[in-house]
Amino acid sequence: MSRRMTVDVAMPDDEKPNGEKPAAVPASQGKTENATGTLGKVVSLLELIAFAEKPMRFTDVVEACGQPRGTVHRQLAHLVAEGLVDHAADQTYAVGLRLLQLAAKAWSGNDLRSVAAPHLSALQEATQESVHLAVLNGGQVTYLDKMEGRHTLRMHSQVGKTSPAYCTGVGKAALSLLSVDALAELTAGMEFHRFTEATITTPEALVADVTAIRENGYGFDLQEHEIGIHCVAAPVRAPGRNFCAAISVTGPAYRVDVEQLRKWAPLVRETADKISVELACRLSPVADD
Repeated sequence: MSRRMTVDVAMPDDEKPNGEKPAAVPASQGKTENATGTLGKVVSLLELIAFAEKPMRFTDVVEACGQPRGTVHRQLAHLVAEGLVDHAADQTYAVGLRLLQLAAKAWSGNDLRSVAAPHLSALQEATQESVHLAVLNGGQVTYLDKMEGRHTLRMHSQVGKTSPAYCTGVGKAALSLLSVDALAELTAGMEFHRFTEATITTPEALVADVTAIRENGYGFDLQEHEIGIHCVAAPVRAPGRNFCAAISVTGPAYRVDVEQLRKWAPLVRETADKISVELACRLSPVADD
């Protein structure tokens, strides 16, 4: 049977079992209202399901995306037919196997991650703490790689997850790669949420912090996103490529104080520079044999 045949997707009643509300979706992922065109709306629907904290029912999807029931029904039918979304027996929707296969293909071909891996490994060995690689995605950062330290530390950061750029070391370091105008435009549209007492909550404070990172080549996250977590981060420059990236060393505040972070800062910056140099080499033309 062809994947392109129409699939009959059940449309359950509006009432949810046990009176449950739809799974919360990060505001940054809710792009449906701003999307234009059929493809944009379908992609936004796919994002909604992919980033939900748990599988969503049809009425959850309709309520969260704000589109007409009939439109959502047709879009879900196409996504299920293409294998991008699974429709389970309990009438919930989740990411489909085909989407995971596409993600795995993109992951295996990611130059940045493959180039950075040995350098991150050396950095982790030198510091014995967790190291991260992340890329800027609007006002957020997505973690591409993470190598755990000698003691497993429970943190929000996991490969594939996102965090706000304004209160994470890798986020602020990646923001330092933006031009002054681009940074001002992005920060002006950010919604700041206070995670801890140390969280930056204004565009002016963020621009000042990012400017210092641009000048020094490294910056810190001192319990700004998670209580008890410290990190030092540096931007990964990649001229000619369409991403802004950064790396960091992260540890518990009781073991990694500000003095230790300052000692590691030159090493983190040097590691980021090595990654940048190797990325630049990959863009260089290859001589004919």
